[in-house]
Amino acid sequence: MGSYLVIGAGRFGSSVATELYQMKHDVLVIDECDENVATIVNQVTEVVIGDAKDEVVLRSLDIYSFDCVIVAMSGSIEDSIMPTIMLKEMGAKKIVCKAQNEWHAKILALLGADKIIRPESDMGRRVAHSLVQRNVVDYLELSSDYSIMEIKTPMHWVGKSISEINIRRKHGITVIAIRNAETDKMMFHHDADIVLQEGDVLTIVGTKKDLQSISVLR
Repeated sequence: MGSYLVIGAGRFGSSVATELYQMKHDVLVIDECDENVATIVNQVTEVVIGDAKDEVVLRSLDIYSFDCVIVAMSGSIEDSIMPTIMLKEMGAKKIVCKAQNEWHAKILALLGADKIIRPESDMGRRVAHSLVQRNVVDYLELSSDYSIMEIKTPMHWVGKSISEINIRRKHGITVIAIRNAETDKMMFHHDADIVLQEGDVLTIVGTKKDLQSISVLR
């Protein structure tokens, strides 16, 4: 079980905080808006009403005790810059920041953020892939080269096993999970001899180029 500090209880921050808490992690949320805090007070471990741009307030939270700090402030770009600088100086183990645009992301990276998330941009990519590539159920970019994709089993794979199709060798991708069409259960430790059915959803990982070639299969 990990320990997380979420700075900012707006839509994004609240979503991250409550999801972490549901996954049985300790989550402390700080926000200077009483209304924001009130909406999640019973959905996280602890809440603090305070201004995270205030060094005294931030130091009072014992920053180093958290496995990760998520800077999810929804105000101006400047609002997240100062907390990020102070968190770095206070020795935060890991800093994840929400960025509003590419320029903001570059600044946060220069300040030492370990991971930068652009919710609107990331969601835009996922929606675009699902619209253009008919078989794609979901899409997640891992790096500039690799991605994870959920894809409906192409029709000419139906009735064949993964070993028979020889997916990794022929297409350069790895199947990491199968969601059965009938039971809707996700199988992570699947047998290579399992026969794919129409409607099965495959979670696959590979280079963007290889995934692109798979996504257009019928």
